[in-house]
Amino acid sequence: MNVWIAIGVTAVGCYAVKLLGLLVPAGAVERPLVRRLAALVPVALLAALTAQQTFSDGPALVLDARAAGVAAAAVALVLRAPFLLVVAAAVVVTAGVRAMAG
Repeated sequence: MNVWIAIGVTAVGCYAVKLLGLLVPAGAVERPLVRRLAALVPVALLAALTAQQTFSDGPALVLDARAAGVAAAAVALVLRAPFLLVVAAAVVVTAGVRAMAG
């Protein structure tokens, strides 16, 4: 039953945040600082999520095949490869390192 309580609280919280966003005056949203922060926050959250998923295993920090895949993707991005090629490079390198590790 605790799971359903958590789901209900999350749904109400999401609705409240959405409603709060609608109540913000338009003038506050049009400020340059707010626009800049709104553009940067999703990038920062995605980077934090990627780092957390790549370098952690529960409470411990790890350096495994996932890190090699992210490194391969970073190299592909520096070389200005198309997005699908970046993802493919990360997948191939991660799978290769895991296969070699046994």
